[in-house]
Order: sequence, then C-alpha cells, then structure tokens
Amino acid sequence: MKYIDEFHDPDLAARLLDEIRATVTRPWALMEVCGGQTHTIIRHGIDQLLPDEVELIHGPGCPVCVTPLEVIDKALEIASRPGVIFCSFGDMLRVPGTGRDLFQVRGAGGDVRVVYSPLDALRIAEQNPDREVVFFGIGFETTAPPNAMTVHQARKLGIRNFSLLVSHVRVPPAIEAIMQSPNCRVQAFLAAGHVCSVMGTQEYPELAERFRVPIVVTGFEPLDILEGVRRTVLQLERGEHSVDNAYPRAVRAEGNPAARAMLDDVFEVTDRPWRGIGVIPDSGWRLSERYRDYDAEYRFSVDGINTREPAECRSGEVLQGLLKPHECEAFGTTCTPRTPLGATMVSSEGACAAYYLYRRLELKAPSSGAPSLEGSAVV
Repeated sequence: MKYIDEFHDPDLAARLLDEIRATVTRPWALMEVCGGQTHTIIRHGIDQLLPDEVELIHGPGCPVCVTPLEVIDKALEIASRPGVIFCSFGDMLRVPGTGRDLFQVRGAGGDVRVVYSPLDALRIAEQNPDREVVFFGIGFETTAPPNAMTVHQARKLGIRNFSLLVSHVRVPPAIEAIMQSPNCRVQAFLAAGHVCSVMGTQEYPELAERFRVPIVVTGFEPLDILEGVRRTVLQLERGEHSVDNAYPRAVRAEGNPAARAMLDDVFEVTDRPWRGIGVIPDSGWRLSERYRDYDAEYRFSVDGINTREPAECRSGEVLQGLLKPHECEAFGTTCTPRTPLGATMVSSEGACAAYYLYRRLELKAPSSGAPSLEGSAVV
C-alpha cells in the first residue's frame, strides 16, 4: 500500500537500528509525545529492538486519556437529561466516569449516538430541531479545527439547538510542565507529527532552547519512529538541542494556516486540567465569548460535579512517564479493557491498552545482532 509499505521495510529498519547503535555511547531517555506513536512502538516492539542505552518513555499524548474525570462526569450528566441527543466518537463511550460510562447511560435510556465527524452531529441537530444536540469535543490540536469549524458553521446557519462540550488541550504547555516536574527524566522529545501538521513548529524552538532538549517532529509508522529516534540520539550525543522535522511529508513550519485561523476565531486559550496530572496553565482551549452560546457547559449548567478516581488506578503516573503500564499492580488483573479503572486502558491510543493488546509481558528482548521482527508488522 502506497505510503504504508515503504515505511515498514525491514531492511531499512535494520539500517536505521545499526546507525542508532553506532551513534549511542551512553544512556538516554526519550519521550514520545503521542499515544499513536506509543502504539506503533509497542506493536512493533521498537523499544525492544533499540540498544539498551535508549529508553522510550510514553507521554501524555492520548486525548481520551487526559480528558479530566470532571468533564467525563459532565458528559454523563448532560447525556442523561431528557430531550438531549449526546454525540461522541466511539472511543469515549467506555471511558469510566465516577461510577458509570456513556454506554451505561445509553443502556439506561439516554440518547447517546456514535458519530464519525462533528458535522454528523450538526446534521442531527438540523434534523431534530426540537431536541438539544451536544457533541463531545475532545482532543489535541488535531481534532480542534474540525470542532471549531462545526461551531462556526452552526452559528453561520443559525442552528441554535447544537452545542459543544469542550475539552481540548495543547501539546507545548504539556512539554513545559513535564520538563518543570522535579521527577522529570526526559532528555528529548519525539513530537507528534499530526499536531505539527496543523500548528507548525514555531512553538517548539523556545522550549528546546529553554530546557536544552532536542525536539524531533516524528511520524507514526515504524520507520518514522526509528528515524525520529536516530535524529534525536544524534543531537543528544553531539550536545545539541534544536527542533528537527523528521516528518516533512506532512509537516511544514507554518502548519495549516486555514486551520489555525479557524482555531483563533472560535477558541481562546485557557488553563485546563489533565486527568491524572492536574491543571496546566494555558494548556487548553474553550469557546471564545463570540461562541459562548454554543458551550454545553454554560447551556446545561453542569457545575458542582463531585468526582472520584479509583484509588488503585495509577494512570496519572503512566501519563507522566513515571510508570510503565505493566508496573501498575492493577494492570491485567482488576484493570483490563473490559473492566477499566482508567482511560489509558480503554483508549485506542492509551499506553495501558497498548501493553495489554500486544501482550507485552509475553515478549522477550531479542539477542544482539540482527533485529528480530517476528510478530511485527514491520515485516
């Protein structure tokens, strides 16, 4: 398949691994920001193919995982109300709130619908003028533009029975928070290529300079990850700390100007809590004053929510890179994809789900020499 097969080539993977082995002379800890990158790494066993000196730390870049429990509970409250059609992407339906999830709300009679685009929710609003239609708008800079465009379109068409429950977050403030943590071990970042395809790379040089960390914009296929690691290790070994774009087929320095203009029109930057991490200043978006009438939190007055995280869930430490999923006592026992304690076990980009899905604990590190690609889609 064009643009897929060539990024799974085992010979090229072996060459990149050889270059990394020839370059590295001491231990380095790299954080891949995006959950999609984490799944590629675990699925293909990339971290096990790397030399022992290179450790990959899984970052907080799973949008479902970092959506705060309070927002999940607000979604459950709104979806339970009569006259509401609550629309969401499917991966949010099994994310546990305090005591229940959206599937259970639907089972109890709530009108909860899975859609494939926020515009689907807008069409439902047009078709049901006597109902309130709410779309659950979560995610990073990648999903924010279409959600912004949908609100812009609702306002333009005069559709008043549509609103957005917003929980959008931004990557650069999260990188800043990670580097300021007293427990931080991260020495470099593999930045999320799809985020940069929207926002560009302008926000990263200041971070790289201030914290003296290389930031390499990286894609999502196996060879993308290996090339990102190779470039990062090269900078670390040379004592450099710059922003490098290893994903030029998708990322331009200026990003997507049209998408950024839509974000600027509809949203404004705000402090945002991250599930398991806490409030990060300026790390999120909310609807701007011009579009406040389309904000579901205001429309439904869902303040005063009391949340309760399961005490045994350690997903917050996983999201901060302080703990590997299988090091949590609940992993694979009391916490599984069918009985999740935290969002990291149910999200398609969650680190715990990746470890569980690919049976990470059954894999053994390959011996030295040629890389073992058994069981890997790299082959």
